[in-house]
Amino acid sequence: MAEAIDLYRQSVIGVALIETLNEMVASGALSPELAMAVVMQFDKSMCHALDKHVESRATFKGGNLRTYRYCDSIWTLNLRNTTFMNEEIETVLPMVKIVAYDMRMIEEPVEPITCQQCQ
Repeated sequence: MAEAIDLYRQSVIGVALIETLNEMVASGALSPELAMAVVMQFDKSMCHALDKHVESRATFKGGNLRTYRYCDSIWTLNLRNTTFMNEEIETVLPMVKIVAYDMRMIEEPVEPITCQQCQ
């Protein structure tokens, strides 16, 4: 089963980080061990930031459910023409992929960190 942190690594910023680290390792500018340490810190920082610093809530409605899948306690929903709303914006997105999982199923919880803002 995939870990929760794998979802963050598949985000735009996660993919960009992994690609950059791979290029740096390939060119010899960075050791593989240091690259892995950076990825591990990214995982911890993403979990912390989403848990402690994101206060905005969004809701969605309408849309067409195109496909859905439930495998290994993970739901994947693909929606089209879905309206998302938060406190400031309402927008219709042509395609949305939602991945939801049960946190109780995570095999290795990420150890918490604290940032300067939380201290």
